[in-house]
Amino acid sequence: MPINPDAVGETGGPVSRSWTSKDALLYAVGIGGGTDELPFTTENTHGVAQRVFPTFAVIIGGGGTPMNKVGSFNPALMVHGEQGIELLDEIPPDGEVESRGRIAGIWDKGSAAVLEFESESVSKATGKPLLKTRSMLFCRGEGGWGGDRGPSERLQYPDDEPTHQVTYKTREDQALTYRLSGDRNPLHSDPAFAARGGFEKPILHGLCTYGFTGRALLHSLCGGDPSRFRSMNGRFSRPVIPGDTLTVSMWADGNQALFRTTNQDGDVVIDQGLCTFQ
Repeated sequence: MPINPDAVGETGGPVSRSWTSKDALLYAVGIGGGTDELPFTTENTHGVAQRVFPTFAVIIGGGGTPMNKVGSFNPALMVHGEQGIELLDEIPPDGEVESRGRIAGIWDKGSAAVLEFESESVSKATGKPLLKTRSMLFCRGEGGWGGDRGPSERLQYPDDEPTHQVTYKTREDQALTYRLSGDRNPLHSDPAFAARGGFEKPILHGLCTYGFTGRALLHSLCGGDPSRFRSMNGRFSRPVIPGDTLTVSMWADGNQALFRTTNQDGDVVIDQGLCTFQ
C-alpha cells in the first residue's frame, strides 16, 4: 500500500538493544576518529578510560518506531532528511537500552512524503532515560495526497564569522567502515543500487556526515567531554560523496550553538543545525 498518513500517533516497542566496547570503537573509526582521539578509538590506552561519541545515540537509539504502520515506499528513493539527538546521561562503552517510539508526523511535500519518528531509550542498568532521538525520512515520489506540508520555521544564522570552524577529510572507503555499525543500505555501497536512486556513485550515510559533524561540535564546544554534550539537531541538505572534505562552522552563544556543514565546494550538506551543551 502507499504512504498511510493516518498512522501518525502510532506507537511501538519496547525494543531492546545492547552494545559492547567494540561496537563503540567501530563507530568511532566509522565517523573518522583517529589516533588523536584515543579515549574514543581505544579501550586499553594507559591512563585513558574509554568514552563514547555522543552521536553513537543514532546507532543504539531510535528503537520501537513502528515503520510497518507507515505504508510502503521505494527504498532506493528514500534519503535521510533530518536527525536530532538528546543526551540525558553520558553513553557508557557497553550497555543495553529499552526503547519505545512513535510516528510523530507524516508530511506531504508534493513531490515527496516526509516521515517523522521519535524514540526514547531507557538504560536497563539504571532504569533511567539515557537518550532521545528524532528522525525524518524524505521519500521521493510518495507525496501529493493533499496533506499538511509540515513546519516551515528556519533558523537564522549570524552575519558574523563563525566562532569555531573544523575541517575533516572523509576517506573514499568511509561508507564501507560506517556501514558495519548497522546501516547496510546498498545505496552507500552498491553502484548499481545507487544509480537506481539517481546517484552517479554510492553516497555517504547521512548519519556518518552527522557523526563527523558531532565530533567537531564535541571537541570545539565541549572540550572533548561527552558529559557536557546535550543535544544536536540538523537537516541533511545535500548528499556527501566518500572522499569529500567536510567543514563544520559554529556560531556559539552561551550554552548553544548554530552550526552548518559544507563540502570542499562550499555546498551546504547539513543545514539548520542547533547544538546545546554545558
